[in-house]
Amino acid sequence: MATTTIVDKDGNSIAYDDATVPSDRHFRNAWSLSGSVITEDVAASKVIFKDKIREARTLLFDAEDVIYMRALEAADADAQAASIAVKIALRDAPADLAIASANTISDLKAAWDTSVLGDNPYL
Repeated sequence: MATTTIVDKDGNSIAYDDATVPSDRHFRNAWSLSGSVITEDVAASKVIFKDKIREARTLLFDAEDVIYMRALEAADADAQAASIAVKIALRDAPADLAIASANTISDLKAAWDTSVLGDNPYL
């Protein structure tokens, strides 16, 4: 019977049956092995989290471009300003202070700004 091996972000490995593994795999590429316990490296998890934000905002940018163009064609200055505000919030999302100040994985998962990015994929 084959043994499943877990390899952490630094290349360290352990047999799955011998390890204490995090309950979810959201930050799998940030796992760090210490003895037989695998933990999630918060700094590496922040990088993964920001990449997830960038992925999520791609479709949101596309949709907002349509809204902005319609407002531009209608010469609706208020709608243009609102659209610009949304785009700025999307651009700034990966630099949110809640991400930088997160000290735990739970803090990081809670840093997803649903008002800007929509549903939190970590809940």
